[in-house]
Parts: sequence; C-alpha cells; structure tokens
Amino acid sequence: MLAAGLAVELADELVDGAKGAALPLIRHDLGLSYPQIGLLASVPLLVGGLLELPLGVLAGEGRRRRLAILAGGIVFVLTLLGAASARSFAVLLCAFIAFFPASGAFVSLTQAELMDTWPDRQAQVMTRWDLAGSTGAVAGPLLLAAVLATGGSWRDTYLALAGLAALAWLGLCLRRPRADDAAGADKATAGTTGETAGGASKAGAGGDGGAERSWRVRGREVLAALRDWGTVRWLVLLQVADLLVDVFTGFLALYLVNVGHLRPTVAALAIAIRLGAALAGDAALIVVLERVRDLTVLRVSAVAAALLYPGFLLVPGIAAKLVLLAVLSAATAPWYPLLQARLYGSLPGRSSAAVTLSSAAGLAGGLGPLAVGLAAQAFGLSWALAGLAAVPVAILAVSATARPAEASG
Repeated sequence: MLAAGLAVELADELVDGAKGAALPLIRHDLGLSYPQIGLLASVPLLVGGLLELPLGVLAGEGRRRRLAILAGGIVFVLTLLGAASARSFAVLLCAFIAFFPASGAFVSLTQAELMDTWPDRQAQVMTRWDLAGSTGAVAGPLLLAAVLATGGSWRDTYLALAGLAALAWLGLCLRRPRADDAAGADKATAGTTGETAGGASKAGAGGDGGAERSWRVRGREVLAALRDWGTVRWLVLLQVADLLVDVFTGFLALYLVNVGHLRPTVAALAIAIRLGAALAGDAALIVVLERVRDLTVLRVSAVAAALLYPGFLLVPGIAAKLVLLAVLSAATAPWYPLLQARLYGSLPGRSSAAVTLSSAAGLAGGLGPLAVGLAAQAFGLSWALAGLAAVPVAILAVSATARPAEASG
C-alpha cells in the first residue's frame, strides 16, 4: 500500500517538474504571450484550488474515498493526455485547470489514506512521501531532457507522464490495504468517539470506517477543527514555512542575478544545488526520525535555519553562498513532512477534515509570493527576502507550544 501511494506522489511531482521546464517550449509551440503564460500559472491554481476545496469532506473515508481516488486518477491521466494534444491556449488552460482537482482526488486523498493506515508512524510516512515528491521534482526536468534528446517534444513528455501516472493508478488498483493496516485505520477512527463536531456518531466497524458519516457531519468537523488551536497551529505553520521553502525558491534566481549580480548560469546552478540538497535532507530525515522525536527535529532545524538564512544573505563570495544555500536547503527539508504529519495527528480519524483544511490553507498561502513581490516592489528584493528571516523564529516559537504526546512521532 505504501509503495503504491508513494508512486502516486512521485508521478504528481514529475508532472510539476516537467511542466516548469517545458514552459518555454510550450510558449514557442503555441505562440503564447507572457500574460498567457501568467494565466496558465495563476488561473489553474485559483479555480482548480476552489474546485478541490470540498473534496476531503465529500469523499470522506473508506470505500467512498477509495473510489474518489481511483476516479481522480483517471481524470489525472486524461488531463495529461489533453495537455499533450492541446493546439490552443484555451484547450491547454482547461487541461491545466482540470488537473488541480484531479490531483487533489488522486494525490491528496491518497496521502490521507496513508495517514489513516499508519496512525502511529505518520511523521515517518510523510517523510517518505516528501522524499518521493522531491525525487519527482528533480526527475521531471531530466525526463523532459531525455525525451528531447531522443528527438521527442514536450507533447511526447506529457504522453510519457500520462503513461507513468497510469502505472501509478494501476498500482493502487492492484494493491489493497493489508488486514492489519486496515485494522490500524479503524482503531484511529474509533478513537475519535465523542470528538467529532455536532455529536457525530462513532464510525461503524469494518474497513469502511468513517464512510458512514454524512458529508454534513464531516463539514461540522472542519468547522470544529478551525476552533481548535492544536490544529490551527499546524495549518498556520505550514503556510509560514512555505515562505522559506517554495516561495524563497521562486525568488532565488532573481535575487542572485539582480541583487547578487551573478550570471544566470550560476543562478541556475544554485537552483539545482537547492533541489539536490533538499532531496538529501529528505533522505536523511528518514533515518533521523527512527532515533529522534519529530518535534525535536523540527525545532533544531528551525534554529539552524535562523542562523543559516541570514548568513546566506550576508556572506560575500559565490562559493560561500552556495555552500550555505545547500546546508539551509537540507535544514528546511523536514518542515513540510513534519508539519503535515502533525496536522493529521491533531485530527485522528478525521483525515477528510485535514485534506479540506490543507486545501483552504493552500489557497490562502498562495498570497505569499504576492506579498513578497509587493514588498520587493516597495522596499527592494533584498529587504523583502530579509523579512523571511522571521520564518524560522516563528516556527520555533509556535512549535514550542506543542507537546510530544499530541501526535505520534
């Protein structure tokens, strides 16, 4: 079950990595303008994100969620085929928009299923999930390069991605949860008796678990979770942490070229170093978590980032900056898997609520790049990125309010 689930995340990040690298080819082939490229990035994120928002509540748990995962996987593959065959901006935009809710059903619900299956090892499972995603993000551009090297095009790359996604979907079809895994999921669901909003009844016995609850009950669970600081804490930290992970990565090349006055080739090398170091950090985290509590790792990494990030901004010299960037990237690698695992741990047996809340918080977190961009316009890019030094301090301060017993580590 775990291997099949990780294959789904790998396929999703392969698409994301290949898409970014293929945008120049797509633009040339379809004759797109820069505003149209911007729309391809923003409209699917907003519209698709809104469509994805109710998936967790509507899908629930058990058999209904499994059917939603498999249906989402079919649409996932179809959107890739649609992108490969697109001959106009409108068709490509529709394919990209449909990809987001399909990814939510196929990928996010699979993640929730894994969290329910291993309730006592959520941090460890999320670490493996993140490693699979990081591998896909790095391998995506390499896949595009390999296809181009054999005489193919970006369309052929999307066909290859559709084929790989279909294999991941088939793996989910063929692999059924083990009996002991299903029992663990049922135990987690049963443990929420009396905790669900509106006096929700205890889930029935059997592998279907929480699927017997209505979508209204699951909706009330989401509202109840929003009133629980133990859950809101991790939602907020997930978005705050992303400022020094994905948002920082998005501005890194611009910073190195415009502020650091480095050549674009060096900036590209820095991006590669950052992705590679983050991948190494994900791999190391798997080993570390077998010996150290997740909260301890989170706090140590926050302290390290609080020292390394200002050092990266202030240190002169290309070599020193690249070394500090690599260590910083490895230090921040644990943030997403540990915080996401803590979010699920704060909602035992209510993973559907965690999926919906993650989608909603992700939409709000989409304002992060805009905030940094506006700050850069007003004060300069160097000062805008300097403000991100507050991120590890916030993570350290807020995580200090958590107790090890609140979630399995």
